[in-house]
Amino acid sequence: MQGYTHDKDRHIKRLHRIEGQIRGLARMIENDEYCIDVLTQVSAATKALRSVSLELLDEHLRHCVTQAAAEGGTDADEKVKEASDAIARLVRS
Repeated sequence: MQGYTHDKDRHIKRLHRIEGQIRGLARMIENDEYCIDVLTQVSAATKALRSVSLELLDEHLRHCVTQAAAEGGTDADEKVKEASDAIARLVRS
């Protein structure tokens, strides 16, 4: 079981809303909407995706990393490294 399983439906609903935002962005470009309006919507979609990412990361830390740390061994080190790498990717984006 993944750390996000208990909130899976909520995450899917949020991602579907973001998908709608992206489709809206494509329509804006197709309709030659004002650049700043498009950029504003890009910013909103980016923020929404970042929010989902942070929630998934939090759930990963609380579930997967915590469980691996409790069990010990090399799996714990691997989970911590995965989490650190994910954080680094989020910070760079």
